[in-house]
Amino acid sequence: MIVTVEHVTTYHYDRPVRGVVQSHRLTPTRFDGQTVLDWSVEVSEGTAGGGFRDGAGDWVQSHSAHGPLSEITVSVHGRVQTQDLAGVLRGHRERMPAAAYLRDTAPTRADVALTELARAAVAGATEDLDRAHRLCAAVAEAIAYRPGVTEAHTTAAEALRLGEGVCQDHAHALIATARVLDLPARYVSGYLGGEDADAQGAAAEAAHAWAEIWVAGLGWIGFDPANACCPDARYVRLGSGLDAAGAAPIRGVARGGATERMDVTVSVRATQQ
Repeated sequence: MIVTVEHVTTYHYDRPVRGVVQSHRLTPTRFDGQTVLDWSVEVSEGTAGGGFRDGAGDWVQSHSAHGPLSEITVSVHGRVQTQDLAGVLRGHRERMPAAAYLRDTAPTRADVALTELARAAVAGATEDLDRAHRLCAAVAEAIAYRPGVTEAHTTAAEALRLGEGVCQDHAHALIATARVLDLPARYVSGYLGGEDADAQGAAAEAAHAWAEIWVAGLGWIGFDPANACCPDARYVRLGSGLDAAGAAPIRGVARGGATERMDVTVSVRATQQ
């Protein structure tokens, strides 16, 4: 499948800032399930700095711009050839040990309810792969997909209490439940396309997120509770982290104390070869 991505993010400032420094995880992952055909990341102001491949195998690129600036735009355009590996991150090179992803963060810390959900979901399961699938199904059932009811800083525990959320909340909740069972888990950011159409709804949320769980003997396997499935050929993987903040495609800071407003447009089209 060929997945075409158009992703534009513009940061507006209510008064000019002295400068902006950003860190980008906007380059698709290298693994057997996807090959970049063409890809570009352009920033309206400033210059690119150093880039490196981190311990998780993700490409991180820095960018800085000197002010005064009232806005800055990051534009991503490209095509990726993908194939369905049933969620398995095969052929991916990284140096980070899986055990590093057992550490909790504030958004993924399990409370009593998440702990009970995890243990009830895997009752009777004897293999880790089965446990992972059961956890994904349990989170999908416990948290209905509903945009607008949660915020960027909503935790997994809060989303479970609400019983509603978006892909970020589903991923955080799955990570939390997996770590309850000592299964390493991490947050993944990327894109999800619908065939021959702009992404619409939970089944094809263009700027998307899911989780990966480490299964001994198989490695990292992706699970998407928002769609109750494993990532397939419609998905493009960008990067990973302990939670949404760690895997954010764009992180940055503006110097000058201005109020920031962000506009994002994403179009993802998946077409058969």
